Amino acid sequence: MHNDGKVVPINKAHATPSPLARLPVVLLQVRDKAAQQLQQGLQELFDNADDTLFEMADKARNNLDHHIFFEAMRDLRLKRKNFERVFMERLFEAFASLGQAGRSERQWLPVVSYETAPGTSRDDLEKAVALEAMLGRVRHRDGLALGQLTSRLSALLGNRLDDRENPLGPALLCEFFLRAGRSLGVEIRVKLIMLKLFEKYVLSDADQLYGEANQLLVVTGVLPELKAVPSRRPGGRAARDHQREEASPVVDQPGDDTDQQAFAALQHLLVAVRGSVAPTLEASAEPQPISTRDLLRLLSHLQQYVPEPDAEDDFDLRSQLEQLLTRVSVKSGKSRVVEAADEDVINLVAMLFEFILNDRTVPDAFKALIGRLQIPMLKVAVLDKSFFSCASHPTRCLLNELAATAMGWSPHADYQRDTLYLRIEQVVQRLLHEFVDDAEIFSQLLAQFSTFAVDERRRSDLLEQHTRDTEQARLRTEAVRQRVADVLNRRLLGKVLPRSVVLFVQQAWSQVLLLANLKHGEQSVQWQAGLRTLDELIWSVSLQDDTKAGQRLLDQVPGLLKALRDGLTSAAFDPFSTREFFVRLQALHLQAPEDVDALIEVREPFVLCTPSADPVDALPEDDPDLLKARALQVGSWVVFEEGETSVQRCKLTAIMAPANVYIFVSRTGLKVLERSAGQLAVAFKCGALHTLDDGPLFERALVTVVGRLRQLNRGK
Repeated sequence: MHNDGKVVPINKAHATPSPLARLPVVLLQVRDKAAQQLQQGLQELFDNADDTLFEMADKARNNLDHHIFFEAMRDLRLKRKNFERVFMERLFEAFASLGQAGRSERQWLPVVSYETAPGTSRDDLEKAVALEAMLGRVRHRDGLALGQLTSRLSALLGNRLDDRENPLGPALLCEFFLRAGRSLGVEIRVKLIMLKLFEKYVLSDADQLYGEANQLLVVTGVLPELKAVPSRRPGGRAARDHQREEASPVVDQPGDDTDQQAFAALQHLLVAVRGSVAPTLEASAEPQPISTRDLLRLLSHLQQYVPEPDAEDDFDLRSQLEQLLTRVSVKSGKSRVVEAADEDVINLVAMLFEFILNDRTVPDAFKALIGRLQIPMLKVAVLDKSFFSCASHPTRCLLNELAATAMGWSPHADYQRDTLYLRIEQVVQRLLHEFVDDAEIFSQLLAQFSTFAVDERRRSDLLEQHTRDTEQARLRTEAVRQRVADVLNRRLLGKVLPRSVVLFVQQAWSQVLLLANLKHGEQSVQWQAGLRTLDELIWSVSLQDDTKAGQRLLDQVPGLLKALRDGLTSAAFDPFSTREFFVRLQALHLQAPEDVDALIEVREPFVLCTPSADPVDALPEDDPDLLKARALQVGSWVVFEEGETSVQRCKLTAIMAPANVYIFVSRTGLKVLERSAGQLAVAFKCGALHTLDDGPLFERALVTVVGRLRQLNRGK
């Protein structure tokens, strides 16, 4: 809860408000209700900003625009929390300022002027035009409700306000938004997109914002005589939610004549674990099996009491069934048990979920969610034995799709607001609340979630490609830097040269060579010309008392100076910054070097980039962990556990030659780690790195459980 007596007013030039300054209770209620709605709108804005910028990047006509939009996506993701925090702080500060004495003497200065002035930059002009249009639309659409709210705030506070001083007015809301966005390093096109999204997801719901605020004030007797503004046609968030409801295609239910035979083969193995689901009381008569229909009713009853993912107590299905069977037996006076075939299904599904809940591939946060599907999937298995034999069964496919999509998810503090978590939670909730005995819902949910997953993968694939391209360019630049350093060291090390020339070569001409190599390649005329000019420069300041060479120098100096200046110009060097060097060079050519400049012996190698040490140098070539690291394939998923709290799931997206640098990305396609083979080997050795099996979860679980059952049967 914000402390209104300690917040800082928008106009920082004034003193902090007195701790005694307090807002009326109803105004605090208005503020908190509005803050809740605005927070929801901002969250929706950011959720959709990612999609919008991705579409813009996808449609970009050139690599520069493509890069701009992808970088904007990354910037927004990193700074989203801070953005929302600053916006809400500004909102609370504006409300706190309303309750301060002398408020009417303050001047409210917006972040930007909505009226353009002479000399305004084109970017500011575009932003001003967009803002003015937004404000005009809100005033036209919701001006009456806003005016009533401003009048009620004036009456409540005893100070005359206008709409621009209303903390919930569009002018100040836009100001809060722009202030919060100051930290974003995005260009004007991205800022204009963000403003449009702010209008769509926040300002479009202004009628609800003003309506609820007015209602709170009316019920406390603030200007109740003002006629209520009728609600405008459906729009805003409600309309957007309705538009997202789409019909989903239905997946056909599989069928196989050998389903019963396949299940019968499993039953032979399951004999070893029979008897684990039975009432906990002495049987007074011959046990009486309950029908499959009654079992489904018991399971549907349990389904309504599946604990939430964050519950402390584990949900043991077989234990819960035992308790229910005990109650039914006591009530009927007979020992009620589950039929052998149904008990086999229960035991098999329970063992499958034991594997799933202990599998490293599924993130812990999603294990809790997927674990809640145990009863719905058990009911499907009881009804349809093809569940165990048909790989394309919708229920199995749904489980596999959920697990595969969640595999690359890394834990974070507010994971319950994560888009993927919310989508999987929605699937789980629908099954728990809606599935009784019609398995068609699994086909529907599979189709809907698959569409979501395909879109997620397409987005991440494009971001991955962007990451690979960026890393390739970076590593190529580092390789060229090393090449330039090697070239300079071969020419400079051990020589005695004027200090000014050495510094010029290391600081300026190294950049000329670097750009020539990057832009044109090592076989280019530009690269060869840069080397030739370098050699001539070194030769020109290394002459002793050689009359012939001196004459040749006089002939070559004009060409040398021109080549030096042309090279510096190609690298965009400021001519003023190198003027002193040319003055010194002229003196060196006219007089002996020791007479005009200090001579130094170049002993230290020149370094343009610092190569990182690779632990592979300390490992034998047949080291098992080094071989394991080198066996990693592009596309492999791994998990890094650095410390007790840092867990990073990522995918190997590229092995960059020639240094064999391993680049890892998150599930969204953004780079998260860069390691050498040696570093990976060390991580394997200390248990900080593990590979993840990306095979279908259900199939892996079934293979493991069958293997375990065979061992149990061999042991009997």
